[in-house]
Amino acid sequence: MLKVMFVDDEPYIVEGLKVLIDWESENFEIVKVAENGLEALEYLRDNEVNLVIADIRMPIMTGIELLEKVKEEGVSDAYFIILSGFNDFQYVRDVMRLGGMDYLLKPIKRDELLQILRRITDLNKESTMLQEHHKETETAYLQRHMIALIVGRYDDVNLDYLKKNMRLSDGVRYVIIELPDVDALETAEGSLMQYRREMNEAAKLILGEDNNHLIYDVSLNHSTYDTGFIYCDYMAEDRGMDDSEFFAKFQSRLESSLKRRVRILAGKKVSDMTQVSKSYSSACILKSQEVFHEAKPVVTYESEMSVNPRKATLFKKSLDDLVKAIEQSDETLIYKCVNTFYDDISKAGLGDSVSLNMNYLLFQLIHIATELDNELDQEEILHKISESSFDDGVKRGSSIHMYKFACEYAQYLNQLRKNVSGGILKDVENEIKENYSQNLSLKKLSEKYFINCSYLGSLFTKKYGVSFKDYLTDYRINEAA
Repeated sequence: MLKVMFVDDEPYIVEGLKVLIDWESENFEIVKVAENGLEALEYLRDNEVNLVIADIRMPIMTGIELLEKVKEEGVSDAYFIILSGFNDFQYVRDVMRLGGMDYLLKPIKRDELLQILRRITDLNKESTMLQEHHKETETAYLQRHMIALIVGRYDDVNLDYLKKNMRLSDGVRYVIIELPDVDALETAEGSLMQYRREMNEAAKLILGEDNNHLIYDVSLNHSTYDTGFIYCDYMAEDRGMDDSEFFAKFQSRLESSLKRRVRILAGKKVSDMTQVSKSYSSACILKSQEVFHEAKPVVTYESEMSVNPRKATLFKKSLDDLVKAIEQSDETLIYKCVNTFYDDISKAGLGDSVSLNMNYLLFQLIHIATELDNELDQEEILHKISESSFDDGVKRGSSIHMYKFACEYAQYLNQLRKNVSGGILKDVENEIKENYSQNLSLKKLSEKYFINCSYLGSLFTKKYGVSFKDYLTDYRINEAA
């Protein structure tokens, strides 16, 4: 509600104003009654008010003197209505010159006051919308500069803007925030956006003054709505914590707020913001690694990827054989190679060997994919790996799980070998033209045309220059226009 203050030394005038209209139904709340301009000025210095209705003649400080003082000192942006029993044009001119909203003669007419109040309500709505638009524009502009550093394509202009508009320090990480249960649901695109929006709002509240470190939709994988934030060492230090304690507390508060499981993946710590792209890549690797074992609520790159050479063994031959089987798309051979690899792991004991061997396997799989399509980059392939999902009851990290993953990746490589960009994209373009008003999503279209969602998103962006989501939005706007 809009807050209004009466300033008048005549009590019966104030009481008359109170009962003249139903202030609450007009979305106004009477928060203060002052007997003179000086008392009103002191109140305005410490309190927010949207509208001041002041008598022109009062002891100590008049209504016009109050208006002049407020504008001169910039004390308040409140609208001013000056009341007077004198139909004097000089008074009217003084009020208008000082930026007053209106000048009303006593006795006040109900309809005349209502008309002014509703005009103030409309102006306030317009002002609020402009402020929100300005804030959104500033946020979008800040995020564009952040993305430039995250993807490693920045210049001094990007870096200088971030230094001026963000609190930065040494010790920087890119952190992925996920809702794992939501991702697994067969949910409409709008619902997924709503879940993500709720998570973002909760994260903003928890981060407080640092909420401008949140970053959205960095990924090139347009089938997902990813959220992350730029962590700096001071965030933990200011709270008397270390990194691990900060991430655990952050994850716990998010879960408590959302009543849903939340997962935190903290990339490798780098020296400063100029190196954040390396941290982002490492966070993507962490996400891909989770395909091979049960996910933890909080994972840091150092804890997950550190390898003790005395305990770790690389089973290179087993993995090379598996990679060849995947490349050949031979499911029988894949099954055999997976079992051989797990026998090797079992005999040696797990220790630090799992991370070492999974990293080697990931590197080999990425290399094969980029050789088939040199326009693919590592991030797209890591997203393909990380979004792999299997039937309920299949334990992550088991040999069955590895076999299913290997077979699915073999199918992915087959898709890369096919020249699908022409026919499939034409079908997708027709789907948009014919069904743009429906709940279209890249995921549903990828299932319909039997193509990997991440790869389809990549093909679409390369051909049309924008993501599927942006293309669909633009098409809808053009149709609406």
